[in-house]
Amino acid sequence: MSTTAIGEIARSYGVHPVTLTHWKKEFIEKGPEIFSQQTTIQEYERRIEDLERLIGYKEVEIALLKNFMAGSSPRGKKLS
Repeated sequence: MSTTAIGEIARSYGVHPVTLTHWKKEFIEKGPEIFSQQTTIQEYERRIEDLERLIGYKEVEIALLKNFMAGSSPRGKKLS
């Protein structure tokens, strides 16, 4: 990539050309090993599943608490 192209790309994204050159060098050196790690993808997928499960539990808790609060409000008024 020419210095002109690097300069144009850097300007279009608001990044200093030296920073872009550093990122390019780092990507060329470490990119394949970083992106080829299946364990990283599997870890993220497992973490997403755990968080989705936690959200489900919290939604159930919220619904139960809303029902509880609606039943215990004065004069039977529902809370929203």
